[in-house]
Amino acid sequence: MKIFYSPTSPYSNKVRMAARYAGISAESVLTDTNGNPQDLIASNPLGKIPTLVTSEGKAIYDSRAIMHFIDRETKGKLYPRNAEKRTDVEMLEALCDGICDCLLAIVYEKRFHPPEKIHQPWIDRQWEKACRGLDLLNANLPKTGAKLHAGHFALAALLRYIEVRFSGEWQKGRPKLKNWPQKFEKFFPDYAQFKV
Repeated sequence: MKIFYSPTSPYSNKVRMAARYAGISAESVLTDTNGNPQDLIASNPLGKIPTLVTSEGKAIYDSRAIMHFIDRETKGKLYPRNAEKRTDVEMLEALCDGICDCLLAIVYEKRFHPPEKIHQPWIDRQWEKACRGLDLLNANLPKTGAKLHAGHFALAALLRYIEVRFSGEWQKGRPKLKNWPQKFEKFFPDYAQFKV
């Protein structure tokens, strides 16, 4: 099994951490999507990461689809069986991924447009959405213990990404969220290996 990834992709880090935690052995294949690598495109016509390729050669893409695949392969290691609890975990994952979507929109707006074409109102709107999500997370952090779930990995990947791209811009007024990675790392010591 292999996972095409980039170390700066929060979605890649989420699935790679989850695979490690769940006991899925997958080779991490460092991938530059800007180069349209043929082995990635042959597996995922969108040319996006993460993409997981099973030992049988089946390609699975979109981070949440990969998370659900890992969960099925490991008989429920990432999502609770109880429907209500599962929905809560899925919503936490969706919130963290959605915040990452906003942050990436800001990064891409600045990266791919010349300064005179950067649309600041768009950036402000994305940051506003991200901040609302961060505030909600700070007020409602998931219980974190030895039994981790998909939401924990989505949150860990988000916080690693935001710290790299927006260091010093998000922590004020969010002390619980700022300190959460140290708690998470107690239960997932491999977190340090997934540095961006």
